[in-house]
Amino acid sequence: MKAIKLIPALLWRVLFFINLVLTLLILYPFFYVFLSKEKWFKHAFKLKKIWARFLTYDVGIFHKVEMKGKLHKKGVYVYCPNHTSYLDIMMSYLVIPYYFSFVGKAALAKIPLFGRFFTSQMDIGIKRESLKASFSAIEQAGAYLDKGISISIFPEGTISNKLPHLLNFKNGAFKLAISRQVPIVPITFHNNYKILPHEKNYYRSGPGLARVTIHEPIPTVGMNEDTDLERLKKIVKDVIETELGLHKRQKVTTGA
Repeated sequence: MKAIKLIPALLWRVLFFINLVLTLLILYPFFYVFLSKEKWFKHAFKLKKIWARFLTYDVGIFHKVEMKGKLHKKGVYVYCPNHTSYLDIMMSYLVIPYYFSFVGKAALAKIPLFGRFFTSQMDIGIKRESLKASFSAIEQAGAYLDKGISISIFPEGTISNKLPHLLNFKNGAFKLAISRQVPIVPITFHNNYKILPHEKNYYRSGPGLARVTIHEPIPTVGMNEDTDLERLKKIVKDVIETELGLHKRQKVTTGA
């Protein structure tokens, strides 16, 4: 009986990844051209937004965004979304309105076609198991901020196996925001993990409405890495956890 229930979810999941590959193949010649010169990266970004719409709408994934703060077109930010699903990356392009460079694990650069975004240096691959490579990637991200290019980075670094609970945040995003004195923007992905679950929960895959909250930018002007880094991490984590209702659930559980 469980196997019968699993079939529709698996079929939809296969459809999602077939759609991903086919749409990328169709758009790849245009991506290849736009990624050949840094001055054309913004065209590649706009095309990514179009690709994200095809990738999601074609398989019945729609989204609803709640904006709790105002983002300025010429503003420079460090975006910090919680990481719950493979869907998070493409959803970022749908909900963040202005150009940014994505910082993700270096292994993404090895994926055929998709890896071109990283080898072109439009996006930044970070190899967390190497301190030297991690430092180099963070320095590159800092250079992008200096040029007025916003950065998006998952502060958890990977997907939690106890969703929706968050993993401990790594320092990179917060060091960047403080060192460049730019605002950090928490982003809450409420239910991507229910639409496109990671690994074990394939049977739950299926179309749906992805809910996203983009929070008020948190200023870092006047903050110091030595005294404020941990506090900033806690502020951002608390914002996302509160939006997910995790603090409330914890209080209820404790009270019982």
